[in-house]
Amino acid sequence: MITIEDNAEQSDAFIDPTMIDNSTSTKIVTPELSNDDRLSETPLARSHLAQKHHYSSINNNPNHDSHLQIEPQSTSLAVEAAISIIINGIHYAVLMASPHQLEYLAVGFLFSEGLIQYSHELLDWEVTHLADIASYQQFAQDSSDEDLDSVSIEQSLEQFQDYDIYVVELILSQRCHQRIQAQKRQLAGRTGCGMCGITGLTQALPDLSAYSPDHLHHEHNRQKGINDIQTAAPSLDSLLALRQQVDAAQHTHQLTGAVHAASTIHNQQLYLFEDVGRHNALDKLIGWQLRQKADVSCVLMTSRLSIELVQKSIRSQIPWLVGMSAPTSTAVRVAERYGLGLAGFLRDNRVTYYTKQDNI
Repeated sequence: MITIEDNAEQSDAFIDPTMIDNSTSTKIVTPELSNDDRLSETPLARSHLAQKHHYSSINNNPNHDSHLQIEPQSTSLAVEAAISIIINGIHYAVLMASPHQLEYLAVGFLFSEGLIQYSHELLDWEVTHLADIASYQQFAQDSSDEDLDSVSIEQSLEQFQDYDIYVVELILSQRCHQRIQAQKRQLAGRTGCGMCGITGLTQALPDLSAYSPDHLHHEHNRQKGINDIQTAAPSLDSLLALRQQVDAAQHTHQLTGAVHAASTIHNQQLYLFEDVGRHNALDKLIGWQLRQKADVSCVLMTSRLSIELVQKSIRSQIPWLVGMSAPTSTAVRVAERYGLGLAGFLRDNRVTYYTKQDNI
């Protein structure tokens, strides 16, 4: 694990959100992937010239002798890239995500999809950035899509020029390949939706009883480490301290105001994963959890707690999921059914617990 002090600049520079907070005993780190240095060089924000309109009056009331002020300014915008997931040669999904920590994103996404059960089932992976015409033409030539011809490629180049495109090619074990064939579908992911493209209620609303604490209690002798996870409700003081550290460490959000984060404390270190999509941020944390074989007792999301976040947390055997905003009614009902601790509105000096109140 490498920890580097952050010196991100307010420019069109590459952002490294890793930092150490020397004011506390807890180190704040962002995990780096060792097998592909290119991932640490992907731009998470870009500069854009904008125009700010505002009133000079303190009360911002245009009816009280206020004068409209117009100021040009350089703003930083979060990069939202199209991440094409190709599994064993099968074009499986397209996610709209931040192009950082893509191995963790892929592993967490595959686990949440039920395509892998263990990290080691991912045998190999490669990331390709389609940054220019040559790289896209090479990708098109290697593609198994027989409908593409030279005219279609040129049209696609024109269409894709506004997008950042990354291709993540994954090689999974033969057992996983059989799962893919049984569940093969096309998924066009959107930033605000973790279930886009899913057809069939059984896929969108799965039975998660195999991941419930009662079931896992009977299986703990065969599942190493599960009984070591602390499931006690996190105290208000510990959650407020966690939120303070997240606020200090979430540099991409401070720069752009457009990304979510999933975070947890492990071995007295804060692990933070940012993405333009809240479900992507959680997938990155889950992918890290699987890769590192880490026990996670509580995850803090900077977003509301919707159903797909609850489902991912239950699958990953995360005891507590906490949000800075509110949960949905369905998220609470599903969390209660499967024994997930759920809390929200972590802000100022308060938090609201929605499940497991008898243990608090």
